[in-house]
Amino acid sequence: MVIVIALLAGLLLPLSPVMILWVNMITAITLGFEPTESGTMNRPPRSRKSPILSGELVWHVVLVAALFIAAILAMFNYAQDRGYSLALSQTIAMNTLVVLKTFHLFFIRNIHGTSLTWEAVKGTTAVWIVVVAVTAAQFAVTYLPPMQVVLGTEAVSLADGLLIVGVGAAFFAIIEIEKQIRLGLKNGRSSS
Repeated sequence: MVIVIALLAGLLLPLSPVMILWVNMITAITLGFEPTESGTMNRPPRSRKSPILSGELVWHVVLVAALFIAAILAMFNYAQDRGYSLALSQTIAMNTLVVLKTFHLFFIRNIHGTSLTWEAVKGTTAVWIVVVAVTAAQFAVTYLPPMQVVLGTEAVSLADGLLIVGVGAAFFAIIEIEKQIRLGLKNGRSSS
């Protein structure tokens, strides 16, 4: 979506095509190792008459997409405004996308409850192995010269790397606060 918006707005592409393929490949493995959220089997099934995409789910998709687009374009523009090369600006945007997807993984694992419990953070060994593997792969494509050549990346400074993680943490805070407000309103309606 961010590419479409950049094209429609006549902006430089914040991610190259090979970077998009890389991000899709490296992040696709994260949810495959995750067991279902606790209590899943205690919830009643969705009514056959209800839509597959509920209003709540559509809202979540729109919110997350808007936040992803804003964060990626903001980080890309931040890098361009600092005079960074296109390759470095795209590397920052790509790493921002991977960090956002990783934070979203920890959010989505507990879509019906808080993500801020020790059980939620602890997760499963498989999830943490995958997160470490994705992080190592991102470090490789960002800092190892042979991988830089393949993906067209450049090394990101420590300060910019911390900024990327900070953007991810801010994203997580926003969606977690929204979820708690939404769940609080939903529980308030069901108890009255």
